[in-house]
Amino acid sequence: MKPTAQLLRAGTGSRLVLTRTFRAPIDDVWASLTESERTARWFGPWEGEPGPGRTIKVQMVHEDQAPWMDVRIDACEAPRRLLVSSLDEHGVWRMELLLSESGGTTRLEFVHHLETEDNLGDVGPGWEYYLDMLVAARDGSPPPAFDAYYPAMKAYFEELTQARPDGPAAPPAPEPPA
Repeated sequence: MKPTAQLLRAGTGSRLVLTRTFRAPIDDVWASLTESERTARWFGPWEGEPGPGRTIKVQMVHEDQAPWMDVRIDACEAPRRLLVSSLDEHGVWRMELLLSESGGTTRLEFVHHLETEDNLGDVGPGWEYYLDMLVAARDGSPPPAFDAYYPAMKAYFEELTQARPDGPAAPPAPEPPA
């Protein structure tokens, strides 16, 4: 597996951005991101009454002990934008999912709005994993193994934080062939 994330910086803070493309209509990809029976296939199910300003409970089935967490829906503009946030012992998590469609292909841009770049080496590989779980759930391929992401991608994400503080972080240089 090869990491795809970019770390973008601006006056408003840092954003970890990952993208995936799907040969599918935008409404179908949106359903994969918002319908509980479909999110259960790659991230976990959710329960509650959805809507902007409301809080739902989401189960993280691929985490130790499959915990449930409260997730607030901060904005929902179907089928193009979903902004959610949650709070845990690591701080506030703000995630934005942006969809666009062109020529029968839908592009998903996953944005983690970061409070801090600390622990990016631990967080980033997990987002790559979950998005590849989404890809596998949609195309029926076998789910990826988490150890292909962590700790395998940890150094990539740590190096992203070492780039210049006033602009986009460049991905690290590829390793020379063995």
